[in-house]
Amino acid sequence: MGLVKVGVIGIGNMGSSHVQMLDQGQIKGATLTAICSSNASRTEWVKNNTQGNVQIFQDEETFFNESGIDAVLIATPHYSHPELAKKAFAKGIHVLIEKPAGVYTKDVLEMNEAAKSSGKVFGIMYNQRANPLYQKVRDLIHSGELGDIKRINWIVTDIYRPQSYYDSSKWRATWQGEGGGVLLNQALHHLDICQWTTGFLPKSIRAMCRIGKFHDIEVEDDVTAFMEYENGATGVFITSTGEAPGSNRFEVAGDRGKIIVENEELTFYRLTQSEREFNASYTGGFGLPEWQKVVIPVKSENANHSMIVQNWIDSIVTGSSLLAPGTEGIKALEISNAIYLSSWLNEIVELPIDPDLYYEKLQEKINTSTYRKKHVRNITLDVHGTH
Repeated sequence: MGLVKVGVIGIGNMGSSHVQMLDQGQIKGATLTAICSSNASRTEWVKNNTQGNVQIFQDEETFFNESGIDAVLIATPHYSHPELAKKAFAKGIHVLIEKPAGVYTKDVLEMNEAAKSSGKVFGIMYNQRANPLYQKVRDLIHSGELGDIKRINWIVTDIYRPQSYYDSSKWRATWQGEGGGVLLNQALHHLDICQWTTGFLPKSIRAMCRIGKFHDIEVEDDVTAFMEYENGATGVFITSTGEAPGSNRFEVAGDRGKIIVENEELTFYRLTQSEREFNASYTGGFGLPEWQKVVIPVKSENANHSMIVQNWIDSIVTGSSLLAPGTEGIKALEISNAIYLSSWLNEIVELPIDPDLYYEKLQEKINTSTYRKKHVRNITLDVHGTH
């Protein structure tokens, strides 16, 4: 086939970045042919900052019906992702969505079914899956070198946000506008990497989400979640946008040692024998299995948005496998929804959660909200700090 004709809907910070990426020819096999935005200033920006003959649409129906695109990159606010994806699939259009897949699992499940029925290539912008650092972690775990997983800890608080970030628009950090805070925006990548590298989801979660602990917002900016897994492993996930300087430490302990990712480095503390075997055979009272500290020479690369887009286009053209299939977007969302639900109900929540119950509780948050923003500054955010 010829060049894949790509459209971008949503020309905010990330959408603008994708427009430039496609327009400047950074994605092989693809060409930007259309954009859709109801914001006049953003469509004007497209006119002044693109080289090709890009069609401009202001409403989504006309965009999908008349643009002639083969594929669409959806970079609109969170709630709209599933509905727009379903419209694209109905028109026979391939889809790549920005994360999150949606705000609640109920409509994401419907989107995934629509994707499967359409037969079109469906991807999600989980760009950290393209990071060699996390790919190596996944390889070590899935190859069996770490043995059976015992414990998973991730503290990610190096995602500090000042109040001006939350004041940058009316919809940001509200239940109605975004559907959540740090879990849906900053930490969703980490939740995805956590389940993607280890290969399994928690079976239950007990969590505490603090609403506006460090900021004037109505959603969470501080979270601690305790997780239990089917094989008996446990995990703790901690995240916040109110700590400085923050930490980012991902630790996975297994029967054959432990893996630590911190400061963009990967260290494997490799046991010379299984801990379970040592425990059963050692008779010396005090003792410890022998281990070796191995610093894995792998370079971390965080800004991999273009790699996910290229992978998606390659899959459309050649049928190659996706690094981040769109249908897998529900996994991290399932974890985040369970964390919210546990905090709201003040109890342990089993996975998978009841999608109708979560939707009902989210609507309660929206309908009973009395929060009003004191200031809206309408500032332009840096592309790499938009989530």
